[in-house]
Amino acid sequence: MRIIPSGKFSKKSLFSFDKSDISRVRRILEDVKTGGNRALTEYCRKFDGVRLDTGLLRVESPVIKSLARRIDDDLRYAVNLARKNIEKFSLSQLRCLRDFSACTSKGVLCSQRIIPIERVGIYVPAGNFPLVSTLIMCAVPAQVAGVREIAVFSPPRYNGDIHPVILQTAYLLGIKEIYRVGGVQAIAAMAYGTETIKPVNKIVGPGNKYVSLAKREVFGQVGIDMIAGPSEVMIIADGSAEPEILASDMIAQAEHDINASSILLTTSESLAKMVVGEIERQVRDNPNREIIKKSLEKNGYVVLCRNTGECIRIANETAPEHLEIIVRNPEKVLTKLVNYGSLFVGRYSAEVFGDYTAGVNHTLPTNGVAKYRAGLSVYDFVKIATQLRINERGYNLLRDATMKLAETEGLSGHYNAVKIRET
Repeated sequence: MRIIPSGKFSKKSLFSFDKSDISRVRRILEDVKTGGNRALTEYCRKFDGVRLDTGLLRVESPVIKSLARRIDDDLRYAVNLARKNIEKFSLSQLRCLRDFSACTSKGVLCSQRIIPIERVGIYVPAGNFPLVSTLIMCAVPAQVAGVREIAVFSPPRYNGDIHPVILQTAYLLGIKEIYRVGGVQAIAAMAYGTETIKPVNKIVGPGNKYVSLAKREVFGQVGIDMIAGPSEVMIIADGSAEPEILASDMIAQAEHDINASSILLTTSESLAKMVVGEIERQVRDNPNREIIKKSLEKNGYVVLCRNTGECIRIANETAPEHLEIIVRNPEKVLTKLVNYGSLFVGRYSAEVFGDYTAGVNHTLPTNGVAKYRAGLSVYDFVKIATQLRINERGYNLLRDATMKLAETEGLSGHYNAVKIRET
């Protein structure tokens, strides 16, 4: 863990795609597009070490119901709490959208209608731990938006199957369509469909760089949420912050994987030194210490800034996924911060609450993408469709200006489509 002056801090891109990655991903996508279920089972055997018959790609309803009867009471409570809070926040977001009509000129009526996307695919990664929260964060806003069909895809990595708690969580959320398919081949199945899998309209959910690249490649055939890279946290703290808390939040981020980024911006040199010491102490007994150490060594910084304004400038230029503010007078800072995936204010607002139960979504933009889009929300699952109605009076008001613009652009067909309507 390094303490560096602000002048030496330069946020580098945490991931990129090379030509071999692109070629490999495109080959898998094309194989599934043309080979369907056969290609899915072959890649499942190759990448996951699991042999599945075509009929076993989808998790059968009796299997899900059997596992649901054995849900741990504490897990049931945690999932239901997270769901309730995410539903509340998503409903509040949805209320900001509404159908309306506006008369832009006399006789010209422009309307807006909010229409849910019909079918969504959720990718739930598999790794050392079951990512229950990913499923909740992606599914609940879609349900609130009114999406009728939700299909879940996850690699069969747990004893040759999807981890039981993923299936149990899906049951609690009322999701019945689940497939034992992961990786690039899952993205292909969602985008193109197979003999037994219906294609989706939009793909959401995080994944490794190959999954992210696959999502980029199929964009246009289907919609996607975003191209997300390794997770990031940036913290702005002054001398009033507690080093134990700052250290714990940086460690929590670092344990995601060795490419995660944990950065502290502070004007206090004494705080910086205490945080580094506290990190060393807390990491010592953490079961994930090897991942944490590698992550902090690679992408962990404590940046000494000359003043709070410099902290704000660096944060806005970096546009981190998670931005924490732990300072004496946060209100003076908040209005000046404009680029972040999600903001966490005060000592009690640990980013971890955003990961799980508070109600905000944890599927967030990384790698500077927060400069132009926010995190996943109910807005990602609806279409804002417009409608136009013009009567004769409105036609007469718009006719000449519209014909002039068509004439200026040299589009005679456009000109005539207006002219021919004269009465």
